[in-house]
Amino acid sequence: MTIEAGQPLAGQPTSARQAGPRRPLGGLGRAALGRAGRAALLATGRPPVPDALEPLVQAHRRHHPQADLGLLGRAYRLAEESHRGQKRKSGEPYITHPLAVTVILAQLGAGTTTLVASLLHDTVEDTELTLDQVAEGFGPEVAYLVDGVTKLEKVDFGAAAEAETFRKMLVATGDDVRVMVIKLADRLHNMRTIRHMKPASQVRIAKVTRDVLIPLAERLGIQVLKAELEDIVFATLHPEEHTRTRALLGRHETGPDTLLAPFARSLARQLAEAGIAAEVTVRPRHCVSLHRVLLKRAAAPGPDGKPQGPQPADFGRLLVVVEENADCYAVLGELHTCWTPLPGEFKDFVAAPKFNLYQSLHTAVALAGGAVVEVLVRTRRMHEVAETGVVALGDPRQPGTGGDQGRDELDRTDPARPGWLSRLLEWQQETPDPDAFWSALTADLAGDREITVVTERGETLQLRAGATCVDAAYLLGEETGHRCIGARVNGRLAVLSTVLHDGDRVAILTEEAAGPAPEWLAYARTPGARLAIERWLADHAPRRPVVRTGPSAGQPAPPDRPVAAGRPAAPVTVEGRPGAPVRLARCCTPVPPDEIAGYPIRGGAVAVHRAGCPAGERMRADGRAALEVRWRPGGAPAAGYRATLRAEALNRPRLLADLTAAISAEGVGIVSAEVEPPQELRVRHTYTVELPDPAVLAAVLRAMLRVSGVYDVERPHAPAGAGPGRAPAGRAAQDPAAAPAPPEEKRMTRTPRRATIMGNSRPDRGVARAEESQPDPRPRGVAHTSPEW
Repeated sequence: MTIEAGQPLAGQPTSARQAGPRRPLGGLGRAALGRAGRAALLATGRPPVPDALEPLVQAHRRHHPQADLGLLGRAYRLAEESHRGQKRKSGEPYITHPLAVTVILAQLGAGTTTLVASLLHDTVEDTELTLDQVAEGFGPEVAYLVDGVTKLEKVDFGAAAEAETFRKMLVATGDDVRVMVIKLADRLHNMRTIRHMKPASQVRIAKVTRDVLIPLAERLGIQVLKAELEDIVFATLHPEEHTRTRALLGRHETGPDTLLAPFARSLARQLAEAGIAAEVTVRPRHCVSLHRVLLKRAAAPGPDGKPQGPQPADFGRLLVVVEENADCYAVLGELHTCWTPLPGEFKDFVAAPKFNLYQSLHTAVALAGGAVVEVLVRTRRMHEVAETGVVALGDPRQPGTGGDQGRDELDRTDPARPGWLSRLLEWQQETPDPDAFWSALTADLAGDREITVVTERGETLQLRAGATCVDAAYLLGEETGHRCIGARVNGRLAVLSTVLHDGDRVAILTEEAAGPAPEWLAYARTPGARLAIERWLADHAPRRPVVRTGPSAGQPAPPDRPVAAGRPAAPVTVEGRPGAPVRLARCCTPVPPDEIAGYPIRGGAVAVHRAGCPAGERMRADGRAALEVRWRPGGAPAAGYRATLRAEALNRPRLLADLTAAISAEGVGIVSAEVEPPQELRVRHTYTVELPDPAVLAAVLRAMLRVSGVYDVERPHAPAGAGPGRAPAGRAAQDPAAAPAPPEEKRMTRTPRRATIMGNSRPDRGVARAEESQPDPRPRGVAHTSPEW
């Protein structure tokens, strides 16, 4: 719906505070009534309203019959005098701009105070008028609104002026939402006249409007402004697509409506027969809305497998306006009884309004010919709020409007201030850098909808669509976010990266010693969560090992110089390739002091395998030359060393719990765990662990072997007869001389015993022992450990 200056919004219901229609006095026409009114004003000694304000007065009186027009007249005269001699890019007098902006706000139903501030909104920025003079002439409330929309000087802020201006407006909007309403109307009129700007300026202004102001209009619920801004931005940034879509709309408007209008008449008759008072109209789609529908049609193939073209029902929807909330559901019952409803298309925004105050029932029904028509059902008050959003709530500082009854006189909190704005105001305080603020603002506004989740304690959380459990944790508090380790969503355990959906029930699981991980930034969607995680990571930079080189004889030792945080030394050096990226293979998980070999891979990187690893041997067989690699003293991967351990055990209850407890008791983190199905009372557990230091690997092996029922622990994919790992197999298992073990190498095994009790056999605890490394005739290997560990 387009707002034309001087014309009322078509089909817009009147405000609840508007008086009933006035009857003409003595059959006088509108012009005669206007002359009589001006004569009455002159007779009372009050100054007449300037002729230029006639369109504004008509629009304002439609919503506020008792408005103080004298205040508007004074504001207009001051603005006209202040801007006298100034011209716009179009060549028109500058006063036409604040006047047009004020007419837009009057058509929306804004109060007199908002209109006065709108007439003066550029005076402080572009003229010699000061805020003190505005406050003296019109009061501090008008001065606050004017100051809120006044831009910051580029001389003072340079390239950051635009970002800081929006920050200033948002902070002011937090106290009075009318600041942003005036800014949106100001941008709408500037976009209407954008053709007079240079092409580069048109693109820049259109992109800022698309990324920031249109989302703000959506969040404030002002759909009439949002729709027109979208169409103008679409025409500016994508002129060819706009022309095609506009031509398609024009052809449809000139042709007969054979679907929506007949269905509207049928529905109106059905509701009249049911005794439901309702107004049924066809709401045509605006250009961008139709373009989105066409894109969906083109992306979804039809029955013949080809992209679908536009359908008659794509050009509009039916709107049913009733008197009471209960009538909305009565209309829904008639619709679903007389026509076929489409599953999954019903949405109840009456019982659960959107974050921008929007309320309606949405449904879609299939007609006899197979066409699908969307239907919106709402009350008159809901329709007014759906069109004008927070403007329909009235001036928050004016008694008797906006439902402020019962509020504390000293409470200046805006009742129209939504939750998303409160969260935005919180995180903007943590981003003093203008570029970071602008990036976070555009990212936060990119999501066009919000979801509501409920905690198990009954708290309601408003999150942007796509938010994860991490975002919910930080919304509950920064300390809760830092200590979270998991979540329970709808009664089931979930990882922190789980995406939440509308209506989910969530509980955050925390631990005192926990802290954020860098990976959380990949699935934190809200700026508040991201900023808190980045701040914690900056304050808790990981400490890397100190690399010390021995001093020469007679020279003092140099001071310790730790490796820069975030850039740890590579764990392996490659001969002839200094600085080459190194990747430790996940198949054999090499850990110092394993014997290792390197193989070149894509991108100039080097894959490091344990000597004799089957995967490395296949690379060698494929023609890749082995590179000479050595462990770097003091080097370590950024995430620590990972090792894969496999435990063979006799199956029993609580075996998994005991093994994980034994590993955790050594200060080692478990990355993954896999348990294979038991076979003949034996079970195999495989764990991938993250070692804080390679030296703890032997202690972990011993701890696992001490668990009751475990008789074998190994590192899978261990090279045969080389270094710590699996025992030799194959021919060496049968011929001890074929694979001699290093003399100093030992292995730890647990020999399982079986005790027969009353004819039944049961596994019993074995006895741990250490024996010299010899080939094991069993088909399964055993854990080895080196004296160096």
